[in-house]
Amino acid sequence: MNEKISGAEAMMRALEHEGVEVLFGYPGGAIMPTYDALYDHRDTIHHVLVRHEQGAVHAAQGYARVSGKVGCCIVTSGPGAMNTITGVADAMIDSTPLVVICGQVGAAMLGTDAFQEVDVIGVTQPISKWNYQIRRAEDIAWAVSRAFYIARSGRPGPVVLDFAKNAQTGSVSYSPEDVNFIRSYKPVSIPSDEVVHQAARMINNSVKPFALVGQGVELGNAHTQLKQFLEKAQIPCGTTLLGLSAIPSDHPLNMGMLGMHGNLGPNVMTNQCDLLIAIGMRFDDRVTGNLQTYARQAKVIHFDIDPSEINKNVRADLAVVGDCRQTLAAVTERLDEARHDSWIAGFAPYAEKEAHKVIEPAIHPEQGPLLMGEVVRKVSEASHNKAILVTDVGQNQMFGCRYFKFTEGRSVVTSGGCGTMGFGLPAAIGATFGAPDRTVCMFCGDGGLQMTIQELGTIMEQGSPVKIILLNNNFLGNVRQWQYMFFNKRYSFTPMLNPDYEKICDGYGIPCRTVVERADLDEAIREMLDTDGPFLLQCAVKEEDNVLPMTPPGANVDEMLLEVE
Repeated sequence: MNEKISGAEAMMRALEHEGVEVLFGYPGGAIMPTYDALYDHRDTIHHVLVRHEQGAVHAAQGYARVSGKVGCCIVTSGPGAMNTITGVADAMIDSTPLVVICGQVGAAMLGTDAFQEVDVIGVTQPISKWNYQIRRAEDIAWAVSRAFYIARSGRPGPVVLDFAKNAQTGSVSYSPEDVNFIRSYKPVSIPSDEVVHQAARMINNSVKPFALVGQGVELGNAHTQLKQFLEKAQIPCGTTLLGLSAIPSDHPLNMGMLGMHGNLGPNVMTNQCDLLIAIGMRFDDRVTGNLQTYARQAKVIHFDIDPSEINKNVRADLAVVGDCRQTLAAVTERLDEARHDSWIAGFAPYAEKEAHKVIEPAIHPEQGPLLMGEVVRKVSEASHNKAILVTDVGQNQMFGCRYFKFTEGRSVVTSGGCGTMGFGLPAAIGATFGAPDRTVCMFCGDGGLQMTIQELGTIMEQGSPVKIILLNNNFLGNVRQWQYMFFNKRYSFTPMLNPDYEKICDGYGIPCRTVVERADLDEAIREMLDTDGPFLLQCAVKEEDNVLPMTPPGANVDEMLLEVE
């Protein structure tokens, strides 16, 4: 006869069975039985006590993004569960595999407005890939295995398990389960031979092909397949915000970043190519600009694992639905060796124009206050372009993604679709656990840092070696830029009074240095990178700096502003 154990103990064994090694969380009343069981599993599951539940889910995101594994966090019911909602929505739109375990009142109390009862299932259903309320201890093994399978398979995403207290305290004869099939759920399609042949024919017949590379390449671990595909037919590419490290920054076919604050060449040439090849990207509005004029001259091939993305924003002439690791390889086999030298040469004048008017002044200013762009580039170079870039949201994000350079995959952790301020600090903590052998550099503004600044306590307790670069301009910078450009410089509640960050860091025992003068920057960056453990480098940057180029909202993708009057 099988041993009888508590549901809470069964949950721990089920998590171990799924390979969970790091669990981000915060205890409370409705999840207390599970935390009691966790006490006996400290040797196999490392629990990271965050300082706010939002920090738990963002840390799990950072862990998942750099490791390729499913991130996992655990919180209590009611306010604990609700504090994870922003992170769940963020993970859903950015395709991050998570399992979020929330405590819940006992099944007999559901619907009675019991203390700290919230309808977690109803709240999270629209923003999660799957959710389930565990009301019986007997359902734990099945629910956990199913949750991890759904979270990591196909297009990844967040799963929420609402864990009733009676299921935690009840007894069960536990046996691990391995769910690898769900009726009516088909996570990956396999395109027909005809579709693969047609894609190859369209590419072989193209004179001016252009590839748009998204995070799907990273999620599918298709970095090698992407390079083979691009190189065989000499196809230039641009990358989305979340796809920046899918191909090395210095690869000769990498023309730069797409989108509102991307590089001039890729945006302009999008409206000049004859074949647009979208790979693991969803045609976000920040990439396309005005859809009515977007790439109207081009045929479109859309490679994506999620059929719901096909024709959602941009009509595809051909859809190649499947895992891009397989689909890219299949199409590459049928491609002709090709050269598109004259087409690729057409990107150069735009790159030179942008370099002269925007990039060089941003990273090599001759005088004046420190600029965000120069700080980002110097940190990148000092880390030999091998560090993981984590950003918060705002100007720090755009400058970070524009001027940080990449040589390895899975090196970008940023909030793309949701644009969550406060994401950066806890996500960076998670990244240090997901890639412990790599340097993690987190860029943030003074606004975003203060949204989750309590996670400095988590860094203090865990010794997480996060290199925090605070680009302090005493403004909510991105909002200020829009107010400058589109609201007649009416800075409505965007100037920000800041605390003394050095004193705050001193309280948490985190080394900190403030740089005001350009002459001190290189040495300060070296001190930061040479310091074992965490470090906060505060850079007093130009207060009214603007991120350029910029495609104004509603404008055509090729109507980029290189300067602001």
